[in-house]
Order: sequence, then C-alpha cells, then structure tokens
Amino acid sequence: MSTPAPRSSYANGSAANMLRSLLVVGVIVAALIAIVPRVNSVSQPPVDVTDASVEIAKESGWPIDRPVGLPDGWKATSVRYVRSTGGYMTWHAGYQSPTGNYVALEQTKDPDAEWIAAQTNRAGVTGQLVVGGRTWKTYVRGGKVQNSLVALPTAPGQLTTIVTGTGTFQELSTFAASLRPVPKS
Repeated sequence: MSTPAPRSSYANGSAANMLRSLLVVGVIVAALIAIVPRVNSVSQPPVDVTDASVEIAKESGWPIDRPVGLPDGWKATSVRYVRSTGGYMTWHAGYQSPTGNYVALEQTKDPDAEWIAAQTNRAGVTGQLVVGGRTWKTYVRGGKVQNSLVALPTAPGQLTTIVTGTGTFQELSTFAASLRPVPKS
C-alpha cells in the first residue's frame, strides 16, 4: 500500500494562509482595474430639433416654436411630442446651456393649471418679464433649483409656452428670446 503524500502547510487553513491568498487575489483585481479602460464621459448622439419640430408642426397642426440662433455653446439634448400631465400632448425640446444648466421648452394647447404646475415643478409665481415681445410670468421653485418662464396665450389658437430648467433667468431669457414659429412646410 502506498502512503498518501504529506499535506501541504498551505492546506492547513491558518489565518496567515488566508491573508496570503487574499493578498494574491487583491493584486490580481488591482491589476485588472488598472488595465481595463474606463469612459471619462458619455456623449449622446446629436439631437435634430429642426427636423423634429417641422414634423411635429405638420402632425399636430399647432403653431409650435423652436429656438433659432442660440449663441455658441448651446446643445440640444432631447426632443419629443408626448402625452403629459393631464393627458395633454406636449411639445418638448431640451437644451444644455454653455454653463451646463438644463433649459427646456414645453408647449401645449389649452392646458389647465395642473399642467402648468407640473411643468414648473409646483413653483410659485414671483413676478414677470418681457422677453422677445412676450410677457412671461416668472416662477421659482425653492429647495429644488428650477426656474421657469410661462407665457400664456394672448389670442385664440396660440399655445401655452413654458421655458424651464436649472438655468438662470438670464439663460432662460436668452432661450425665450430665440423662440420662433416653426414653418409647417
């Protein structure tokens, strides 16, 4: 009969052996972390507000607006025409300002007060501004950074327009001043 091979001292399960094993595994993990490339920033595909707005103006028949001629540094981040609070179809175009703040355009036809409250994050009216030939009510949400400009229709067939986001009132005003009607053709 053959005698079994002697047990290795590493098989004894001592605390020192456990620490050596953990050290080896830790070195391997650290090496993998060091050699695997990581993404520094995530970039989105470009958003084409111009083409989307023309299509939505045709589809809805609404006199929607879009920003035209924004200063350098503004970047479109989102565009959609979806059912929103209260079931209202809403035209949305979102932008990032040159300072990194978010500014969005929201428009719908004949909304109720609940839709306006939802778009302004339940902010309170703080005053008014005249920008781009329109009178805008200013809204400020305390506690959460959200400023809003709200232009109510002045004639039948016009839309309620909200410019809202984390942008300053200067950024919101620059954005609001750039709004132009979208041609339907």
